[in-house]
Amino acid sequence: MKKNTKCYIYTRVSTAIQVDGYSLDAQKDKLRKYAEFQDMEIVGEYSDEGYSGKNIKGRQEFMRMLNDIEDGKDGVDFVLVFKLSRFGRNVADVLSSLQLMQDYGVNLICVEDGIDSSKEAGKLLISIIAAVAEMERENIRVQTMAGREQKAREGKWNGGFAPYGYRLENGELVIAEDEVEIIQMIFDRYIHTNDGINGVANYLNNHGYTKKLRQNGTIPGFSSSFIKKIIDNPVYMGKIAYGRRRTEKKTGTRNETHVVEQSDFPVYEGVHEAIISEEDWDLAQEKR
Repeated sequence: MKKNTKCYIYTRVSTAIQVDGYSLDAQKDKLRKYAEFQDMEIVGEYSDEGYSGKNIKGRQEFMRMLNDIEDGKDGVDFVLVFKLSRFGRNVADVLSSLQLMQDYGVNLICVEDGIDSSKEAGKLLISIIAAVAEMERENIRVQTMAGREQKAREGKWNGGFAPYGYRLENGELVIAEDEVEIIQMIFDRYIHTNDGINGVANYLNNHGYTKKLRQNGTIPGFSSSFIKKIIDNPVYMGKIAYGRRRTEKKTGTRNETHVVEQSDFPVYEGVHEAIISEEDWDLAQEKR
């Protein structure tokens, strides 16, 4: 490798805090030492924190690096990454990004994997490892979803913020005494008056009721969407629903997904205390 070869380094972690030697600092340290050993000059560092490798969408630093390569900004010959999985976990994205780089005379070196795309077998190895990484990512997703469904079958809360009217105690739902009255009022007005969803929201807003501000919802008033979510959630009659929303691939795209509300999903008996009776829940659903 010739003296003063210029390179970029790229690092990525999927979460803000990543362990097992894959932290941003650990990656950077490894890449800087490699560049020094190979007499390479680092002329740019790019780092994405908290972004999945399933696609390049949203990875602003990655896209900025590719743009700088296209513009010939620093005349680099290589991009260094700790492992190929840091570059990406989607075969199509990995190969298309690599092809773009090579179109401008820039190759990829995966330090930990021992891969150099400028070598004869480099691109083939990258294709194989990227395919394995994509399969691994999909297997993790499937296993995670299976674990969540089993937890729902056992009647346990599946994580995330507790629904309004409940609080979390050791990972379990417990009735929040300072919120439960609002839940009871919502169902009572909806079932026993002519008020629809908008009517219930207006009643609460106009009669001095206040909504406790939470980390996951800072709007102080009662919106119709908030009322709808309450009435549609079987958690309030002591049940746990699974798969009410599902992430699906957008038709006509490679990697883009969106959340789709499901009309049919399983409901399991929860271990938490109900706020309303099953009879009132059924009455509310009949009106819906």
